[in-house]
Amino acid sequence: MNDNLRPMPPLAHAPGADQPDWWKNGVVYQIYPRSFADANGDGIGDLRGIINHVDHLAALGIQTVWLSPIYPSPQDDNGYDIANYRDTEPMFGTLDDFDELIEKLHAHGIRLVMDLVVNHSSDEHEWFRESRSSRENPKRDWYIWRDAREVEGLKPGERGTEPNNWDSAFSGPGWQWDEETEQFYLHMFSRKQPDLNWENPEVREAVYDMMRWWLDRGVDGFRMDVINLISKPEGLPDGPPTQDGLGSAFEMVMTGPRFHEFMQEMRREVFDRYPKTFVNVGETPGITAHDAFLTSNPERGELEMVFQFEHVGLEHEGHKFNPSRPLPLHELAGNLARWDREVAEEGGWNSLYFENHDQPRSVSRWGDDDPAWRVRSAKALAGMLHAHRGTPYVYQGQELGQVNFPWERLEQFRDIEVLNYVRESEQFGHGSFAELLPGISDMNRDNARTPMPWTAAVDSGAGFGESEPWIAVNPSAAEGVNAADQVGVDGSVFEFYRALIALRKSEPLLVSGGFELLGPVESMGEGLPGQSGPSRVWAVRRSGTAGEGSDASSLIAVANFSREAVELSSDVWPEGAEVVLSNVAEGERAGEQKLGGWEFALLKA
Repeated sequence: MNDNLRPMPPLAHAPGADQPDWWKNGVVYQIYPRSFADANGDGIGDLRGIINHVDHLAALGIQTVWLSPIYPSPQDDNGYDIANYRDTEPMFGTLDDFDELIEKLHAHGIRLVMDLVVNHSSDEHEWFRESRSSRENPKRDWYIWRDAREVEGLKPGERGTEPNNWDSAFSGPGWQWDEETEQFYLHMFSRKQPDLNWENPEVREAVYDMMRWWLDRGVDGFRMDVINLISKPEGLPDGPPTQDGLGSAFEMVMTGPRFHEFMQEMRREVFDRYPKTFVNVGETPGITAHDAFLTSNPERGELEMVFQFEHVGLEHEGHKFNPSRPLPLHELAGNLARWDREVAEEGGWNSLYFENHDQPRSVSRWGDDDPAWRVRSAKALAGMLHAHRGTPYVYQGQELGQVNFPWERLEQFRDIEVLNYVRESEQFGHGSFAELLPGISDMNRDNARTPMPWTAAVDSGAGFGESEPWIAVNPSAAEGVNAADQVGVDGSVFEFYRALIALRKSEPLLVSGGFELLGPVESMGEGLPGQSGPSRVWAVRRSGTAGEGSDASSLIAVANFSREAVELSSDVWPEGAEVVLSNVAEGERAGEQKLGGWEFALLKA
């Protein structure tokens, strides 16, 4: 049956979806379906696998699931290349499976947010098939086509004749030559991900109609991939030079000239047509805090919040796969505090995340993945992030304290970004795989995409499924980083996350309280009172008025980001403050106004 004609099930939005600002009060859990749970034994996660583990999500206490793409796709970029916006990829399941998943999540009071990729489609989408069939096709202008530049000594279509110097995020030029119609098409990412032309109102209406189609199935909102790249500058001018004769496309298209206009139009044409309240999150690489405020300011009618990238790029020097520099704690803490000051304090709203499907594991990145410190540092990271003002996000496996994979060989990788980078680097003499491996190991996206560890049995897939998984299981599953060893077990990372999420529901200061960074504010000698040398204590205060749903006038979250014990002043640990939540057992605490190695405490003052 044509999916456009398929009867819609009754609207089944989650309970309370009509409550304004419901998305501020809970925690979002991201599922990467390919890696979550395999129910049919083909080595790839699927919708049935998610259905079978809804109890895990309910036990954690999360409010919303964000589901990475499940649409039909040739999987050039693991589903972020969509070939049909109105169906499910067969390897993940059917629309009936999807409807069942929504029904089960909603029965547990959990909402579902769909990942939506509309900056580009797959080159196998019917829209693009028509667009490239001839220059006269009605859908030709649905994508961005340009003639080759005339360059002496080069034939049209050869490298160097691209319409401008824009690069691709996945290495190489951002243009692909089409032999049949003798023009280039733009692709900000893979050549199999041609960019849609948002200047064409027919494209926009087709996207909006498709979004309404999903909302009618019961979806509670969207997370929109690289949505701030949809508006390109007039004339497509060259970008600032990068390397190999290319220029930065991102510099030219980030938060383009009509971005806010398009988001406001989307609000009117899609979400304002429903009596329910949805949540819409924009992934917005390179966005400034000011534009994030504009985008998330409810008075402007755009999005509820955005994903900004500043804090996850602080240790990069040049390319993300260059070996990362050590990140001083004051830079990470100060960056998140600045985003609070310039976005949330002004009336916008922030998303709070350390991990997702594109980022490495935070315990290896900013914590301490030594087995002796992994559990404490995972909890300290969680406690500090959730103490900030905004909506916290948990990525699958993060609630278990997952760490990076121990990469050794190129054939272990599946990420197109890594494979293209290595090929281009070797081609242009920028280094061999062995030379590139240290930087790649730290920052590659496959760190987040290894199978969800449900048991300790690494050799048999760690409970992921009955067949060999599409990518290797992290050996950390055998060392306690698995659900079976943590759910219901006192002191586990999972139980700490569960307590943290529950506390957010009962303590309004964590949602609506004011925010203040107490430290660190400098890298040397000017951290918290009584400290010398690099400050390794991160502390924030959430304040309000006692009696407004809280019996405290302030909550202070404080963590020691080192293995050495530290003493704190009364500015950070007020005398008589009550410990509401700690990442260590009561008998193991360093004491009042003290923190042991990687110790975290949430104080009520």
